[in-house]
Amino acid sequence: MKSKQKQMEKYIIEQYQKDEKTMVLIFAQWCINNNLDPVVLYKEAYPTQLENHLLKEVIDETVSKEESEYISHEIVLQVLQYFGNDDLAFVVQNTVEKNKNNSRV
Repeated sequence: MKSKQKQMEKYIIEQYQKDEKTMVLIFAQWCINNNLDPVVLYKEAYPTQLENHLLKEVIDETVSKEESEYISHEIVLQVLQYFGNDDLAFVVQNTVEKNKNNSRV
């Protein structure tokens, strides 16, 4: 039985990590699509954290805004809040409000 429990725990952890990576990719691609630097926004939200390795990794997976699907502000905010990244969601919301005269932000 312990083997099945360990397998289930491993599966849950792997799924969470995969979902977390997707969340970071959505955030990073939204930034690229809106001519924003994801690292700068992340540092604004979490100024005391060291560099985020997952963010750096995922930035390499983003595409140009011309190649990307549109990602709405609401989707980014919902995904960030779902994962408890309320500070980052707050920074994103403030950025959207500051730049609302811009057609894509």
